[in-house]
Amino acid sequence: MSSDDGLPPLREVIAQYHLSAKKNLGQNFLLDLNLTSKIARAAGDLSNHTIIEVGPGPGGLTRGLLMEGAKKVIAIERDERVLPALADISAAYPNRLEVISGDALEMDWHALADGPTKIVANLPYNIATALLVGWLTAKDWPPFYSSLTLMFQKEVAERIVAPSGSKTYGRLSILSQWRADAYKAFDVPRQAFTPPPKVTSSIVHLTPHQTPKFDCNIRALENITQAAFGQRRKMLRASLKGTLPNTAATLEAAGIDQTWRAEQLGIEDFCALAKLYESRNK
Repeated sequence: MSSDDGLPPLREVIAQYHLSAKKNLGQNFLLDLNLTSKIARAAGDLSNHTIIEVGPGPGGLTRGLLMEGAKKVIAIERDERVLPALADISAAYPNRLEVISGDALEMDWHALADGPTKIVANLPYNIATALLVGWLTAKDWPPFYSSLTLMFQKEVAERIVAPSGSKTYGRLSILSQWRADAYKAFDVPRQAFTPPPKVTSSIVHLTPHQTPKFDCNIRALENITQAAFGQRRKMLRASLKGTLPNTAATLEAAGIDQTWRAEQLGIEDFCALAKLYESRNK
């Protein structure tokens, strides 16, 4: 029995190549091609884009992307066991799938981009946040990609899109929303995976701004948010004491009450503090 793309169902592929998800690689395989096509559609029109996918595994999302009309997919996979299964997909879609065997954390992303580029991925859980932060804090901006459509654990997804004042608002929220419009598209139940993870997952879509909402240095913003949320239960006068020189005076200069806590500040407030931090640490 074949699927809509003429290839065997993913369960048969996994059995044929004796594949099993490895916990140390953060793997959980998606087997429902209807669901992987839904994820692909969440990225918008793919027809004129190169799609970079991280961690394709046996190729569920890869097939969804190709079925939904991606001009080309570049799939980056560290696990050599799945390469034969990906080779079968490549043969079924001539000249539309390129598989790179390697570690996503060591990729030269700009070198991979080929014309208009989007990143769409069911990210391995153990490197998902690191990859996102890397894409969002790149020195060159606007970035090489026009959008990110990514799967995270639901709690991480909620941190990405959290508004100020909420319990989940934090450093990841600020970095994401400072440089991009971010929203949660839909949840993916744990039963959709093999093996099922312990938590629900979510798809997040991010569209980068051509310029960030507020002007500041990205490294200064990272330092300030790390300090503020590293001790989020403390008042700012305490959490920023070791990071921001003349803490009380600097907070006052930014129009920020020193008795506030980190989650009470908006992105504009953090950018103002980052600019003061940078000017006083030159």
